[in-house]
Amino acid sequence: MGYSFRKISEKKDVDQFHSFPFRIYHDYPNWVPPFRFELENIFDREKNPFFEKGECERFLMYEDDQIVARFAVMNHSERDAVFAPKMGGLGFVELVNDQQVADGLIDFSKNWHKKRGYSAFRGPINFGENINYWGLLVENFDDPPIYGMYYHPPYYKTLIENSGAEKLDDHWSYKREFSIPLPERLVRITNRIESRPDVNLRHIDVNNLERDAEYIRQIYNTAWRNQDISERENEFTELTRESVQKMVKKLKPVMIPESVILTFVNDEPASFIVCVPDLNEVSAETGGRLRWWHYPKLMRFKKRARHLRTTVYGTLPKYRKMGLEALTFVRGIQMTKAAGPTLDYLEGAWVSEKNWLMQRSLEALGCYHHKTHRTYRWEVD
Repeated sequence: MGYSFRKISEKKDVDQFHSFPFRIYHDYPNWVPPFRFELENIFDREKNPFFEKGECERFLMYEDDQIVARFAVMNHSERDAVFAPKMGGLGFVELVNDQQVADGLIDFSKNWHKKRGYSAFRGPINFGENINYWGLLVENFDDPPIYGMYYHPPYYKTLIENSGAEKLDDHWSYKREFSIPLPERLVRITNRIESRPDVNLRHIDVNNLERDAEYIRQIYNTAWRNQDISERENEFTELTRESVQKMVKKLKPVMIPESVILTFVNDEPASFIVCVPDLNEVSAETGGRLRWWHYPKLMRFKKRARHLRTTVYGTLPKYRKMGLEALTFVRGIQMTKAAGPTLDYLEGAWVSEKNWLMQRSLEALGCYHHKTHRTYRWEVD
């Protein structure tokens, strides 16, 4: 079977890149299209700092004159070098249910990486921070995706695993209904922690977002660079000041301040959690578009949001034995529930299967394993 590949460079190609998934998911009502502008920002050299040390190209795959797949291939000198051998990346994959198409896509990706001196690559990954658009959904196809997380048809797993892929890692999503009371014992413990004179806690200050965003960035980079689960450290991608400031600016109109919590020890920023309303609820209504007439809908969204996503969290290593993580999570749940009465549940994404410490912590809060996203590895022949 002959296939051709077209590198995306023109507006019509971009349109087809975004319209093709609607054909794939026609019979999958739980799918929600990501916001088109967010994906385009990833591929914009002016907006994505990963291009400073990396390369990303996206393609449409054709059988005759019919599109049968879309995808992107990428590399990054620093992020790839933490693996031995270094590994490039494959992402944003959508394809028809045909093993020959999957094999052809992987063969093309192998050749692309081989020309650049790579002997392996992994995917699906994002050409950016690993908190969004990462991994293949392999468990729970009965619920829609939370903001920043993928939904995939079940057949993707079969096609990918039959293409010579080996499992690299699983990441779990945890869910918790707001209607479930917090364990009384945990509340008593966190009350005792917060009563200490050296500990204080507050939600993000909307009048000083840049300052608080920098607190969050510093905690995150220190915490995730020095993890208790040592084998997870090679997955760490440092948050830059620019990326955090952009994230905060983007989320400011829809942010529920009470769901972004900072905890201090002797006035030093020590622990945090960031949760955001599930913007997929808006994207589902607008077909992934965000035009000017959608902005009133977006501005009013936080008052009617039903789902919340935990995006990032962290605690400075020197304070990890104090119970600050529990305090930050518990107060976040309590304060968010009071501020967002329409919320049904929160979903905490991106917990590695290796991170048993975080799993235990979330389960102690009444969260349960809800979905699994998997990343794979391919050897370049």
